[in-house]
Amino acid sequence: MTSELAVEADPFVLPMPSPDTPVVHDRWISLDNTHPNSRYSDDLWSLGPLTDNPGHHIHRTIWSKCPATLQPEMRLVIWTLINGELRPSYVKARSMQGRARDGVASMRNCILEWLKLARWLHQHGVNRLGECTTEHWTAFAAERTAAQNNRGHALKLLRWLADLWAFDRLSARPSGIIAPPWETGGIDDYLPADTANTGGENTTEPVDPAVIGPLLTWSIRIVEDFADDILAGWAQRRRMIAEVNATEPTSESLAALRRYLLPRIEAQAPLPAMEHRGHGTTLNRLYVAAITGAAYAQIQHLSGQLDLPKLTAQRPGACPMQLPVTGTINGRPWRQHLDFEEAPTLARHLATAAAIVIMYLTGMRPQEARTLRAGCCHDPEPGTTGPHLIRANHYKNVRDVDGYHISAGAERDVPWVAITPVVKAIRVLEKMVPEGELLFSSTHHDVVAQRKHHGALKAASLDQRVEQLIDWINTEAAAQGLPHQQVPTDPFGNIGLGRMRRTLAWHIARRPGGLIALAIQYGHMRTVLDGRTASGYGNRARRGFHGELDVETALAAADTAARLRDATAAGEKISGPAARRALVAAAQLPRFQGALTTPKAAAKFLARDGQVLFDNPDSFLICAFKRDMALCDPDSNATAPNQFACQTGCGNAVRTDSHARDARAHADTLDVRAALLPEPAGKRLRFHATRLRDLADAHDAQARTAGEAVA
Repeated sequence: MTSELAVEADPFVLPMPSPDTPVVHDRWISLDNTHPNSRYSDDLWSLGPLTDNPGHHIHRTIWSKCPATLQPEMRLVIWTLINGELRPSYVKARSMQGRARDGVASMRNCILEWLKLARWLHQHGVNRLGECTTEHWTAFAAERTAAQNNRGHALKLLRWLADLWAFDRLSARPSGIIAPPWETGGIDDYLPADTANTGGENTTEPVDPAVIGPLLTWSIRIVEDFADDILAGWAQRRRMIAEVNATEPTSESLAALRRYLLPRIEAQAPLPAMEHRGHGTTLNRLYVAAITGAAYAQIQHLSGQLDLPKLTAQRPGACPMQLPVTGTINGRPWRQHLDFEEAPTLARHLATAAAIVIMYLTGMRPQEARTLRAGCCHDPEPGTTGPHLIRANHYKNVRDVDGYHISAGAERDVPWVAITPVVKAIRVLEKMVPEGELLFSSTHHDVVAQRKHHGALKAASLDQRVEQLIDWINTEAAAQGLPHQQVPTDPFGNIGLGRMRRTLAWHIARRPGGLIALAIQYGHMRTVLDGRTASGYGNRARRGFHGELDVETALAAADTAARLRDATAAGEKISGPAARRALVAAAQLPRFQGALTTPKAAAKFLARDGQVLFDNPDSFLICAFKRDMALCDPDSNATAPNQFACQTGCGNAVRTDSHARDARAHADTLDVRAALLPEPAGKRLRFHATRLRDLADAHDAQARTAGEAVA
């Protein structure tokens, strides 16, 4: 059948491409996309024309990685995948896939799996796709899914493999590969056993409180206290390098160079040094040329004559720049001078610190934060007191009218709220990139190698930079005599920026008093998030950060219920007007455990008014939150109490023997502190201590066993 007849018979079958046919049809390329389009006969196919998200890599298919015997058939079916659409009737009937065409990231994963299959078939003596049997499909699927510990990912993998058969039927010259057995029969037999670990965002561990505290403190310090010095040093270094590159050698510049070097050599003084990759410590020629006004060729020639690399390795010295140091740490300058060689490293750490501040204190997903642009955070109108708002693109589940994923994302209908440290971090980044450029532009933040990479810094690169920043912080803290401010090792491994969103939600939900840095800011965000206001964290329709917070709040409430159940089972007594309701709620917990990892399930759990338990250690009680009984003035749609406004005498209060003991222990601590303070401060503390003891005494007088309370 000719390609024309095939198209006439079935519009979903693509015509046969020629060697010069573009890899991506024009219909799939957005108007703003400028990535070059590969040709069908090229040895490398780029998916750049489909990639509009600046935070994504440009994925490529390298045909040398495909066996030559299978390459013609694989080229055609992959080209069909890139440009084709599955028939609507097939999509509707197929439970494993609900879309006729995937986004570029899923398309890349699909291609990778197909190429793995091609190599596997070649190793097993199969040189045509039509020779692949049911036994081959079964064996390869077993090998691939055995490497997965996640049932959901294994399901995706089998779907990508089945796509090879589905798209092959839409090519102008089908290979005749048969359908995989899970496409025609049940798929469960080909999947690993289901486990409690269902994957998703909430399997990510929050950063340990002992880690995020000093890391956030240092990040804010770098942004707010050191940024002006770091930016001035980075700009001065670039000016010095530009001057050296523009300098022509003269007899005067050579004389100046000799006047600088020879006395130092004779006095056996330290020489300006740098660490040269693979060559150890050597003379910093650029720096010496810049401060003497010499041409680079002159210092290079003189370096060989005087054996300066060897002398520098024996007596390495600093490379100070003549710039004032304005930043301080504990009231003293943080540097005696800014160093020419340290400038790019400090600029790199400054950008990383800004990333930590932005991602942690907004709750943005990393891909949203990495694609922010200069100018995204406008100042409020003059004379107004409104918050700073961040205009950002979101990417998750953004689709066009046909249901196809939009790689460029879309601007959020409702912006993010930027608290003061975030605004300062954005302003610093805006000084590092041109107007309108990505705040985390790969080109402008590759300060060491100065390579011109595509788009924004990638997630893996930023994660690596966080680890490098932590190493620098720990070295700096020791040098500044602040070892207690070092960042300890996190028990769950590297501090990837993907963990920041979960960590913020964890601290807001589980540490309502903000026991780490910026407690006031946590309080501010909790208020905004509880109100679900129009200026809150992301669109309510898309849930934004609300869903993440709901999950953490639900998990914290479930933990509270479990602890109450265990405590009363161990013999602890309970008191308070909501004691019976709290015990009933705790008894119902097993119905919900293990099902609170999605925003939808968490919101449903929290909506059970009067049956959700919230621990409030600052008030030494559990709140069995019921809106119409709460004295903390919750909003009409609130699903959690305002724990900062907890009131004595509330009908939602519950106390256990542990709460009473903790209240008395805190009262004793207040008495000790009161004895060291002048009046009336000491009097206030003693009054508060007496009040806590009265609460504990009231509990002792009213406490009952769980059986008595429920009866």
